[in-house]
Amino acid sequence: MFFMLETSICNIELRNPTILAAGVMGSMASSLNRIYRAGAGAVVTKSFSLRPNPGYRNPTTVEVTGGVINAIGLSNPGVEAFREELKLVDEEVPLIASVYGASPEEFASAAASVEEYADMIELNVSCPHAMAGCGASIGQDPELTFRVVSAVKDAVDVPVSTKLTPNVTDIVEIAGSAEEAGSDALTLINSLGPGMKIDIKTARPILSNAFGGMSGPAIKPVAVRCVYDVYRSVDIPIMGVGGVRDFQDAVEF
Repeated sequence: MFFMLETSICNIELRNPTILAAGVMGSMASSLNRIYRAGAGAVVTKSFSLRPNPGYRNPTTVEVTGGVINAIGLSNPGVEAFREELKLVDEEVPLIASVYGASPEEFASAAASVEEYADMIELNVSCPHAMAGCGASIGQDPELTFRVVSAVKDAVDVPVSTKLTPNVTDIVEIAGSAEEAGSDALTLINSLGPGMKIDIKTARPILSNAFGGMSGPAIKPVAVRCVYDVYRSVDIPIMGVGGVRDFQDAVEF
């Protein structure tokens, strides 16, 4: 038995629905191209901002039962350097550029700066270990989420997806705000937390930032539940993310 896996999202044709989620593997054009050649239907870049951000010092990741906790701190070289990297992504690769900022204006400027190289913009309003004013502090507030999405929609012509945090009382409310503001799609979910692991020999947190976002197999049931709830409340497509290890996990979404 053969299954046709071709699909589309926001009029972007994909050879299959498997998409590289935003993260460190999306930092360089060479890895984005390699992952697409390995079979991905589309790729998402690592989140980047208007200005360079060094992020947190090492250690930035620690393995825990059921996954990994990371606090990289949204490190990136800034939009000007990232533009040069995106120019090297093969033209046939469906490319989603992930951006973040501390204000609607920063989101809009970053998105507009890379629009010519991207098939879609993803808004990271959901990182649980971002600096003050960024990440989940935006995505936990329906009004701020609305303002960010509205600003980016006014700034670009390509489709926009808003990446939501599970660390809220009501993710359906936040999804509704993003949809009302014009988001063309949603990405669910970002990492869980923040969480922490203690070095029992030193009685200190292992991560330099003390806490970070948890990813890995343990968060998949949370991600599936978030997708389930939001799917019943919105009329825009959803990209499901979190804890996927094999095709059975992907099919759950």
